[in-house]
Amino acid sequence: MTQKTVKDYIRSIYDFPHEGIIFRDVTTLFADARGFRMAVDQILLDYAGQKIDKVVGLEARGFILGGAVAHQLSVGFVPIRKKGKLPGTVISEAYQLEYGEAVMEIHDDALKTGERVLIVDDLLATGGTAEAGITLCRRLGAEVIGCAFVIDLPELGGRKRLEAMGIPVHALTEFDGA
Repeated sequence: MTQKTVKDYIRSIYDFPHEGIIFRDVTTLFADARGFRMAVDQILLDYAGQKIDKVVGLEARGFILGGAVAHQLSVGFVPIRKKGKLPGTVISEAYQLEYGEAVMEIHDDALKTGERVLIVDDLLATGGTAEAGITLCRRLGAEVIGCAFVIDLPELGGRKRLEAMGIPVHALTEFDGA
């Protein structure tokens, strides 16, 4: 019997949210205890021995992964959320979507100058959300030591975009196409 990989746990849903799109659904990965453990362990493996002060998760599936990674590292977890979702004082960063603009926010006291952070999310497509997250962390004085994803869609250029910012990118698997 062949051992399953992270990719084997990910469901592909055709024509969602629009016709012609293949949605890579990680909820099936999260729902399986072995698959979820495998994903968290594989993310951790790439950062073994590195000093990490906080894990930052990008809304929303990055919260699930990021929380588990932070727990395993025994460090704090910081959410970056869509505009209007965080109470208290925040800083914001706008970024471009395929059609329009979105805004991500972080509490203005969530990170301290010099803290080393790992950003975690489920999927890297164009890199806009991750770039906004990196920018927010840097604005608070944190050092982003890397970005970890379950899935990379290399044809959409997100990895190149983040690497151009000087950020190492780690993805557990890739899928062709959008």
